[in-house]
Amino acid sequence: MAVTGEREDTADAAGLTTGAVARRLGVSPTTLRSWDRRYGLGPAVRAEGRHRRWSPVDIAMVEEMCRLTSAGAPPAEAARVARLRHHPTAPPADPASAPLPLSPQEPTPPADGEGDADAGPGAAPTDPRPEPGLRIPARRGGAGGGLPLGGDVRQECRGLARAAVRLDAPELEQRLLDAVDRHGLVVAWEEVMVPTLRAVGRKWESSGDRYVEVEHLLSWHISSTLRGVPFLFPRRDPVPGAAPVVLACTPGEQHSLPLEVLTAALAERGLPTRTLGAAVPTEALLACVRRTGPAAVVLWAQTRSTASLPLARHVAGLEWGTAGARRRPTVLPAGPGWDRRASAGFPRCSGLREAVDTLGRLCEDGARLPARGH
Repeated sequence: MAVTGEREDTADAAGLTTGAVARRLGVSPTTLRSWDRRYGLGPAVRAEGRHRRWSPVDIAMVEEMCRLTSAGAPPAEAARVARLRHHPTAPPADPASAPLPLSPQEPTPPADGEGDADAGPGAAPTDPRPEPGLRIPARRGGAGGGLPLGGDVRQECRGLARAAVRLDAPELEQRLLDAVDRHGLVVAWEEVMVPTLRAVGRKWESSGDRYVEVEHLLSWHISSTLRGVPFLFPRRDPVPGAAPVVLACTPGEQHSLPLEVLTAALAERGLPTRTLGAAVPTEALLACVRRTGPAAVVLWAQTRSTASLPLARHVAGLEWGTAGARRRPTVLPAGPGWDRRASAGFPRCSGLREAVDTLGRLCEDGARLPARGH
């Protein structure tokens, strides 16, 4: 038996309603109607006296339109390409319904929702490939599916957010790879991935548990990108004899994405890691430290309830090596769960770049010490 939310989408064998397609793509119904009127991007088959229904081919065409305009293509050219790829025999838009041409000195006005930074997937970026360091001020309003990115974010955040809202996995993957390739991993994480993740989280919190699927898809593709970075982008040669870094979430902590980016950033520097991931049991963590003799141990805690000062002290007190040359790891409590009191006496890093620099020095210092014993 179909659930209530599916009735609108399955009520007609011809396909989805305009409202259902708009929700799928994260644009407004007005934008879809405008694209249909201006560019002929509408359902190819329309029944007399009935609401328009979008077939899978029709939907693929407007998805192509969203993807091309998000990449910076002019709307008219994006529409032409989308129609040729998916409806090559469809008639052009009705010239009588198109806007009147303007004088050469006047720019053509955008269609509803186009050109607005928050208007949804169909919005054309002002500058699709801004210079590094450029900030594009946020503009409020637009389609309801837009994410609350706030002011002063990189333009790449907007394209990434639009792709996430419409659950466009190929576009997410490409945009994440492009961000890392253009800016490097640290900047891509701090100024593209994190602001978009936070916007998704705010949208979820303010929408009554909606958009959970958006957060999960975005997190999955960020994780996949981070794990692929050491294999896809140039990195330094391994540091000879460098002691590894152990990275683990505290027991009960499930948020492991920050450890994944730190793992990838250390790999870029040629530094060895042993990443244990989420919710690591205490005994498993201690066993790993004893067996690997790391230069440092990063303990991630997202919340105060998972930050454990006794655990951090216990790990810091572990020793290995021969008598007279015993060594201990440096413990770095990381994450918002550790307040100043809980992390007193331990080194702290304010961000990814500082953490990579600190751990790099510890690993290289460990490489100059006598060989480890177990």
